[in-house]
Amino acid sequence: MCVGYFLVLLDVTVVNVALPRIGSSLGAGVSGLQWTVDAYALALASLMLASGTVGDLLGHRRVVLAGLAVFGVGSLACGLAPDVGSLVAARAVQGVGAALLLPGTLAIISHAYADEAEQARAIGVWAGIGSLALPAGPLLGGVLISGFGWRAIFLLNVPIVLLSLGAVVLTVRESREPRAGRFDVPGLLFGCGALLATVFAFVQAGRSGVGSPVVIGAAIAAVVLLGALVVTERRAGDEAMLPPALLRRPVFGAANTAAGVMNLCTLGLLFVLMLFLQSVQHHSPLAAGVLILPLFLPLAVVAPLGGRMTSRLGARLPGTAGLAVAAVGLALLARAEPGSGWLVLLPAFLLWGAGMGLLTPAVVAAAVAAVPGERAGLASAISNTARQTGGAVGIAVAGAVAGQPGSGGHFVRGFHVLALGSAVLYLAAAALVAALLPGAPPPDERKP
Repeated sequence: MCVGYFLVLLDVTVVNVALPRIGSSLGAGVSGLQWTVDAYALALASLMLASGTVGDLLGHRRVVLAGLAVFGVGSLACGLAPDVGSLVAARAVQGVGAALLLPGTLAIISHAYADEAEQARAIGVWAGIGSLALPAGPLLGGVLISGFGWRAIFLLNVPIVLLSLGAVVLTVRESREPRAGRFDVPGLLFGCGALLATVFAFVQAGRSGVGSPVVIGAAIAAVVLLGALVVTERRAGDEAMLPPALLRRPVFGAANTAAGVMNLCTLGLLFVLMLFLQSVQHHSPLAAGVLILPLFLPLAVVAPLGGRMTSRLGARLPGTAGLAVAAVGLALLARAEPGSGWLVLLPAFLLWGAGMGLLTPAVVAAAVAAVPGERAGLASAISNTARQTGGAVGIAVAGAVAGQPGSGGHFVRGFHVLALGSAVLYLAAAALVAALLPGAPPPDERKP
């Protein structure tokens, strides 16, 4: 299951390193690069809830196998794409595969570890090993792009998928929950439409301005579709894709809000940061990958520690501390200038990464523990959907705020605004987590 999570995260960071080369090779501007990243994130966020329910009904092992196969086909298509349109379409196929794959990885772990403390520790391991993809992505991507071109980052996935398919067949037992409910088609359609319209509005605003009729029309469509989603889900009740009863649970809502804020700021800033390092500071893909390692290495190292802290102390302390520490790192990014050296960025990366390492297992464990065990697939899907939705919107917002890297001072000022705004959002999420997430269990209930 960690291999599946690793694949999904690897593709995020590898692609960000490749963006400048993809842009120059295929003639894509910032909006084309945004869609290259967001086509994957949109498909992932839109379909993850449905795939979580499908896994509960049909079996998580079966859905994980299907997700790996679709992800592999999409990766092959990305590596062979002749133009930006084809690449964006293939990235969407990759996202469909990731959406089928990701919820099942966490649901299978949840079924394997029934005890909450053991489950929290297992989720910490899952987050830590999966997060190794984050430091591996920039470094591996830089090597592949420098030696073989940007297409190699997608073609690399194909043999990994084949090995993973064999591993799942040999090691994973089937798990399903036939009582989980039905497939909510109206909720899926309205949710996908609202998310697509929201991201399109932000991306288009960066190209044609906020007052553009197309942007206004997309924003209106997003509001209407979101309203339709709310009405539909209320009528569907417990059979809804987003059951209102779950969303009304304060712990569940706070955990997923924090998860969404984390990815909104992280993926949005990462998109702009890689353009800053390569197009403004003129580093090679490999050098940019090495420079960003201090961001992802602490995340991979600290995440298992965060899982152990959560199992012993509850989600409140590691969640709040993680958001506060990361907020300081994000604020320090506002010091970066075109001529800044690596030592200016290093403290920001270390604090940002360490904070996310504490936060991730805390919010995921809190979300899963807040719902009945038979809805593990749905809970993990909602948790991941919150993060991927935040990431998709964050990339669209970041591109609109920063603009083209060639715009000189405007791009750098936009980068600074995004860094400081992200720090403020992290602090607001920290206050929410401190108020609503569970604290330490009684001493007689703590596990070593």
